[in-house]
Amino acid sequence: MRLLGQLLFFGSFLAHIHCEEVFGIVGENFTFPVKIDRRIVEMTWKRNKNKVAEWEGESEATYYPSLRNRGLLNKENGCLTIYNLESSDNGTYELHYLATVEENYDLTFVLFVLDPPSEPQISCNISGDNFTLKCAAHFQQPLDYTWKFTTIQPIYQNQEIIIPKKSVDASEKATCVIKFSQTEKSSEISLTQCFTEETGGSYNERSRGGLIAALVVFIPIAVILVFLCRRDKELNKEDSAQKDKQMVNNCVNQEDIFKEENSSLLSKHAADHGINEGEVTLDVEGGNGEHLRNSRSCSEEDLKS
Repeated sequence: MRLLGQLLFFGSFLAHIHCEEVFGIVGENFTFPVKIDRRIVEMTWKRNKNKVAEWEGESEATYYPSLRNRGLLNKENGCLTIYNLESSDNGTYELHYLATVEENYDLTFVLFVLDPPSEPQISCNISGDNFTLKCAAHFQQPLDYTWKFTTIQPIYQNQEIIIPKKSVDASEKATCVIKFSQTEKSSEISLTQCFTEETGGSYNERSRGGLIAALVVFIPIAVILVFLCRRDKELNKEDSAQKDKQMVNNCVNQEDIFKEENSSLLSKHAADHGINEGEVTLDVEGGNGEHLRNSRSCSEEDLKS
């Protein structure tokens, strides 16, 4: 009988102990989920064995430095609220409260303060006659997902959903909402983007395809430009050669004209002085170069004299 009494006492003691893991997000207001159905006479909250708040009888609640101006104690149900959570609020919180003179109760909560989840990212693809949409965000705990559409119902609650093509218009917009505690974030996508992603493939594939297309266009243009440059060079060479040839011909023609003019002047000079033209020519060929040079440098007016 004595052993049975000890077991019953130990069992009743365990029934008064509660331990629970809870999560909050930096910047939120967090309230510990206390559930007490008895009238509380007094209570004390501790964090890592250090007092953070307490209340007794008819007096006002007392808050210690870590929660001063950031805490609120509910005297009716024993709940403790922490405003504007900080990472340093992580820890083990214990509630010790007295419901009657004979009964003491202890509740323990392990609080994890997390960074907010990232913005949700929506991926979309087409499989057969369906749109497949998936929403994802970086976070350390499971998130609540809600899908909303512009014109259709119902609202979906899964991370990944499948929508028949026939039930929506391609211009329909889908919004994914993620939620944890009091924090909500959302992203939107138009179903027209599903067709783009289906035909365009991944970003790298689209980039590679664009590069190939650019090369296909650029290479023929480059070949044409090279051909035109070479043709211009050939035409310039031919034009230069033609000019050189024309210059040579002009020089030859000028020399012939000079010879004709010189011969005419010699004939005239011989006639004016009663000398045989052959003798003048012989004199020139015989070495009277000085006379020839002088005759070339003389003006027509000097020859007439």
